Amino acid sequence: MKLYYGPGTCALSPHIVLSELGLAHDLVKVSTKTRKMEDGGDYLQVNPKGYVPTLELDDGQRLTEGPAIVQYLADRVPSAKLAPANGTMERYRLQEWLNFITSEIHKQFSPMFNPATSEEVKEGQRTKLAGRFDWLSRQLEGRQYLMGDQFTVADAYLFTVLRWSPFTGIDLGKWPVLAQYVARVGARPKVQAAMKAEGLS
Repeated sequence: MKLYYGPGTCALSPHIVLSELGLAHDLVKVSTKTRKMEDGGDYLQVNPKGYVPTLELDDGQRLTEGPAIVQYLADRVPSAKLAPANGTMERYRLQEWLNFITSEIHKQFSPMFNPATSEEVKEGQRTKLAGRFDWLSRQLEGRQYLMGDQFTVADAYLFTVLRWSPFTGIDLGKWPVLAQYVARVGARPKVQAAMKAEGLS
């Protein structure tokens, strides 16, 4: 398998999952600004959407969209329990979390990385995220991970996007539960390995 990624982007989520599962993979670094790969190739030929991640399978098929990719990977090694079994209520709960993270957290961060976004708009995004963080803190109170004591692909995704907080003027210290959660997930050896591979630690 081959993962197309940009350091520190949302592609860190499937990168963490690959690391946790011990699945063999190659990494292809992509510039999120120029849409060029390290070898000079045009990333738009790989993924016309122009953003990462893309997972290329051994048979040449490609998957895009992080929540789909991480579930595919988790199902490759069900014994690792990074996703509950398909068809169970727990699996739908996992999908509920992945949808919340992608639409209510990830997408709220996105405008703040755009140089053209005004400070007024950025402040509005911070306010929206503060409300989401208040709710999220209550859900994580007394839990190790989003689904309880079991680390799942949803945690890989949430950790990835929460890491963007200090780069966008958000102090996670206002939400001690979230700050502790990020530290806890970040201390996992396989998470550290993925981050090191991207030059993030």
